[in-house]
Amino acid sequence: MFKLARSRPFASVLRAATDARPALQQKRNLSIHEYLSANILKSYGIGVPQGSVARTPEEAEKVAKSLEGDDMVIKAQVLAGGRGKGTFDNGFKGGVRVIYSPTEARILADQMIGHKLITKQTGAAGRLCNAVYIVERKFARREFYLAVLMDRSSQGPVIIASSQGGMDIETVAKENPDAIITTQVDIHKGVTDEMARDIATRLGFSEQCIEDAKDTIQKLYKVFMEKDATQIEINPLSETTDHKVLAMDAKLNFDDNAEFRQEEIFSFRDTTQEDADEVKAAQHGLNFIKLDGDIGCLVNGAGLAMATMDIIKLNGGQPANFLDVGGGATPEAIKQAFDLITSDPKVTAIFVNIFGGIVRCDAIAKGLISVVQSMNLRTPVVARLQGTNMEQAHKLINESGLKIFSIDDLQNAAEKAVQFSKVVKMARDIDVGVEFTLGI
Repeated sequence: MFKLARSRPFASVLRAATDARPALQQKRNLSIHEYLSANILKSYGIGVPQGSVARTPEEAEKVAKSLEGDDMVIKAQVLAGGRGKGTFDNGFKGGVRVIYSPTEARILADQMIGHKLITKQTGAAGRLCNAVYIVERKFARREFYLAVLMDRSSQGPVIIASSQGGMDIETVAKENPDAIITTQVDIHKGVTDEMARDIATRLGFSEQCIEDAKDTIQKLYKVFMEKDATQIEINPLSETTDHKVLAMDAKLNFDDNAEFRQEEIFSFRDTTQEDADEVKAAQHGLNFIKLDGDIGCLVNGAGLAMATMDIIKLNGGQPANFLDVGGGATPEAIKQAFDLITSDPKVTAIFVNIFGGIVRCDAIAKGLISVVQSMNLRTPVVARLQGTNMEQAHKLINESGLKIFSIDDLQNAAEKAVQFSKVVKMARDIDVGVEFTLGI
């Protein structure tokens, strides 16, 4: 499944650390909750704080009672960074809180579970918290950052480490790049004892923890390889006051292409943490990503979709989405695509750019006309259909009597879509209706 690289994970860090040239790249990864990541690490013998997940306030109290001592941390299980500084939609502040009793665990869980947590990464909509993770609180003598990533510039794994753990790694990369240690890994040799020991020593682990830290780094790389991960981030990786090496927080992402051999991992997917429209699109075999613009795009083929978004921007417009309906572009796919596009109230025009190779353009035109009629769509649609039977398609659209405008030239079509969008926005601003012709 094609996805745009629009999320945070470490593109900026890798560029700062490896001087890689920034580029728009495909992004394929499944993200899982922290408690699941901790369970995976634990299964590989990696040290993590003791704890368990709770899905109700009563369960949270029970989990807290099962932990030794009264010093604990409760963490909202939301797939976003910045949880500690986040605010819930009920006004409760902090998605990561220190607690001192089972009763406090129950009270705070009640404030978190069932509410949306808003952080710097979620946007104003926030993300729903369905569970909390309660762990023993461990005190660290030193905190480090360590991540295993796939680096496209070197076409292999890379270990990014920093002595400044517990901090935003992008800030460290920007303000103190010398604090970041970058180690490329030969995929045929893996992480050798010498390499892991060198990383542990340069990070600043105390002498009695070097071997433990070396083993942890090697085990993290083993998880990365065996589980088809695209990212393993431990922040912080801590040396505790009793000289144990523990992964205090873990974020793991996995390659979507490996789903066929990582069935258990992909069973952990939590669709409540994903955009509902993107989940719906995937169910219908569509590759859809919502963007911030106002011109809806319906295209077949990822390359053509990228080119379509580029030419809209070159003409002064902003695409509202990336939407690849695939090679077939069947009437049903077009219907689902229009449902997704028109569900966005910002959309003021729709640009359909289809190459009719596998399917005929006249069949696409019939499907397009049928969808616009059934939806009673008033948003102007610019259609550029190229390929088999495109003349018949052009004739069908022009004779439909609908607000679908068939334009053969890509530049002219993009230009017209941007013009239509601007006119609709102006009409909305002054609350008047508008009729469209190609000569607006």
